[in-house]
Parts: sequence; structure tokens; C-alpha cells
Amino acid sequence: MARMDSFVEYTVELLEKLGPVQARRMFGGWGLYFGGRMFGLIGDGQLYLKTDEVSRPEFQAAGCRPFVWEGGGQRIEMSYWTPPADASDDAYALLPWARRGVDAATRAALKKAPKKKAAAKKTPAEPAKKTAAPRKATKTPAKKAPAQKPSATKKPAAKKTSTARKAKPSSRRR
Repeated sequence: MARMDSFVEYTVELLEKLGPVQARRMFGGWGLYFGGRMFGLIGDGQLYLKTDEVSRPEFQAAGCRPFVWEGGGQRIEMSYWTPPADASDDAYALLPWARRGVDAATRAALKKAPKKKAAAKKTPAEPAKKTAAPRKATKTPAKKAPAQKPSATKKPAAKKTSTARKAKPSSRRR
């Protein structure tokens, strides 16, 4: 496992009130996981928490900033936002924001899950009935292969005879 830097260790300690949080190295930053779902990330020494259409307005109202990824000449705003400034050093103030991040990660997973479950629960389809029109019987004579005439140079095959004699079972007992 990659060694955590001091900011990652400090953030994981702040999030202890949430429950068992794991930090995993990823793409030059760290992913924060709770219950197997990524709910936060740490990049450039800043904590970002997962948001969605439900929780994003609360983050915006609190003056939080989104995580912006810049690459390939593009600037892409991700669904991770900073917690409010007053919550960055206080475990109790950070806890409700971290829960919002976990809830957003859970909702995102549930949106994906029904598609997989629906495919798994599908009952096998009944075999399709053939709807092709019945074939009409035609009375065309079948073509016969032309008969081969034996060549004059070939001799008829001779009967094979076996020269091996069958062994008689021994009547002697040992």
C-alpha cells in the first residue's frame, strides 16, 4: 500500500467519526472510501466530497468550490466539492458534510445497480415461434449421379483372408 502523506492521515483522522474510512492512492491524489464506495478525494492538499443533484445546492450555498480537472486543453468540473472552510479542521463540523458525500456516493451506486440487477433477473425468453411460410412440395425428380463404369485396367478386388489362427483357450488350470 502506498504511504500516506500527513494531510491524508490528518483527513482520515478527522473522518473517524463517520466510521471506517480508507484512503487509496489514485492519479496523483487519494480516493476516500466508506463502505466500499468512493465518497471523497484529496488532490493538491485539498479535501473534496462527492455531490449530486440532491446535495450540490447545499455545497453551493455554503460557498464550496468544485474539483476541476484540466487536461487535453479542457477544463472539466467534477462532482466533488470542497467542504465549507469552517469544517476543514473540525471533525464535528465536517461530519454532516462527509455524510452528504457518502449519501451521494450511495445514490450514484443505486442508479447504476438496477440496470445490472434487471439484466440478471431477466427470465429466459420463450423460444421464438417460427413464422416462416410452409414450403410447397415440388415434384422435381432428384438428379442421380452418373454411374461410373469400371475401367478395363482395374482388376476386381480380391477377398481378404485372415491367416491368423484363433488361439484356443487353455484348458489347463493352474
